Amino acid sequence: MASSSANLWVLLGLGLAGVLLMTRKLKKTIREDFGAFVQRLQLLPPPQPAPPKAPHPLTNLSFAVSDVFDIEGYVTGFGNPDWARTHDTASRTSPVVSALVEGGATCTGKTVVDEMAYSINGENKHYGTPTNPAAPSRIPGGSSSGAAVAVAANFVDFSLGLDTVGGVRVPAAFCGVIGFRPSHGAVSHMGIIHVSSSLDTVGWFAKDPSILRRVGHVLLQLTYAVQRSPRQIIFADDCFQSLRIPVDRVYQVVLKSTEKLFGRQVLKRENLENYLDSKVPSLKAFHSQKTNGETRNSLIRSLVKIMHCLQRHEFKHNHEEWINSVKPILDASISSQLHDVLEVADTEIENCQSSRMEIRSALNSLLKDDGILVIPTVADPPPKLGGKESLSEEYQNRTLGLLSIASMSGCCQVTVPLGLYDKYPVSVSFMARHGGDRFLLDTVQTMYASLQEQADIAAKSKLSSNAVDRETSAEIAKEKGNQAFKDKQWQKAVGFYTEAIKLSGNNATYYSNRAAAYLEMGSFLQAEADCTEAINLDKKNVKAYLRRGTAREMLGYYKDAIEDFRYALVLEPTNKRASLSADRLKKLFQ
Repeated sequence: MASSSANLWVLLGLGLAGVLLMTRKLKKTIREDFGAFVQRLQLLPPPQPAPPKAPHPLTNLSFAVSDVFDIEGYVTGFGNPDWARTHDTASRTSPVVSALVEGGATCTGKTVVDEMAYSINGENKHYGTPTNPAAPSRIPGGSSSGAAVAVAANFVDFSLGLDTVGGVRVPAAFCGVIGFRPSHGAVSHMGIIHVSSSLDTVGWFAKDPSILRRVGHVLLQLTYAVQRSPRQIIFADDCFQSLRIPVDRVYQVVLKSTEKLFGRQVLKRENLENYLDSKVPSLKAFHSQKTNGETRNSLIRSLVKIMHCLQRHEFKHNHEEWINSVKPILDASISSQLHDVLEVADTEIENCQSSRMEIRSALNSLLKDDGILVIPTVADPPPKLGGKESLSEEYQNRTLGLLSIASMSGCCQVTVPLGLYDKYPVSVSFMARHGGDRFLLDTVQTMYASLQEQADIAAKSKLSSNAVDRETSAEIAKEKGNQAFKDKQWQKAVGFYTEAIKLSGNNATYYSNRAAAYLEMGSFLQAEADCTEAINLDKKNVKAYLRRGTAREMLGYYKDAIEDFRYALVLEPTNKRASLSADRLKKLFQ
């Protein structure tokens, strides 16, 4: 008995020792500043103007800057000690930083960036990876990892970062703060180290939407204007297909907030890939690729391909001479990408730039002056620190596919946190047309409290935690079916439409679309049955009458087919297909 008691005390002692050891290790891992800062400094604002003049717009706010911004008297390190060692101190401060200090804010330090600001993961082997305050075992996202962490950990009120292919948006999403990427060219690029000049944008982080907006007014040099409400909030349904958490945890939160603030009339759904396919003809030259022996078209992947081409070409142009002369020790993932860069013909770069302008024009046309596009910021929760997931091609394609939309169009985008799901931060992104920065900042200010309220409701709901909204899931299944149909994968399309019907069996479009796939497969009886069901649900579904007419014609039910085509003409008198089919069958039986 005494022996058992002694053993118990030994086990308890070992357990406590283990806890203490782990606690010490954790404290060593999580530094006092969460590893966010490379260097502490202090740039103080000028004295407040005497009354009755208004105080400076950013009075009593503090901020930090990513280590790509020049500050007079300090070396700009660019996330690499060899770069810092081989460059002199800056002779002047970046105009962006100066504008914020002159606006009343105090700069407190420089923050960690990914090596040469090239990655979106936030890991830096030279200076250490900043600890994600929202999920310490997960990556913080990059390239402006330290800037996001400094805001998330409440060390500063806001911070500056560089967004090339997601450098502000990704860490904002992973650390649970607001991140703003303004329209390309809207904020001065002077006094920063460029990664890719045609993609680089100075962005900023904050927890408070009013601070985000105040910073925007200073950096964008905005004058007073009456605030406008959005007249269209467009959900890019196909973009939500890649989401790796329940779709309703994001989609329904924004939907309900929009309905509450602006009414259902502003809501619109769009398949962004189909839209770009019709509006950006130059993308067709990039988007045919073979996967497992079959051709797969993906406009979004084409955007990633063009974006990577521009990023690597311009990075090489900016920094190849230094890399060749200094031969710095670079992270293996960066080295491999740079070694993969082949000589790119000027005509190919011109084609990429031409596509960028077409994409911008297409999105400006979609969004106009008063439209907001809703997309996921990222598809996945933050990957594990040191894990292989963030380096996988599949993860990179999913993430960069979403990020490429704003990077390639130059449109402004804001990442908005929506609380936690499964203990990790959730976010959504809003986009406005190029030049619509004020409108986007105002919209975030208006919607933020409502979005947080709806996110809180969703997080507390068991239904939201464990099941995707059936209607939303059905729409996503339909979009997958449409894509399979477009790719001429008829059986796959039937499968997706069947899934949509199981989730929402009262939607005529799902039956009509499945009938179209059955027609392509030569399954005319199934097509006729689906069209009949569609017509029972929606007596004005012209496509269902046309498809049933085609199925009945192929089955030899010519009189019934003529009636279907004629009824389609009654509903839509200008429909040429219905007119030609009815006339052809009529002549056949005269």
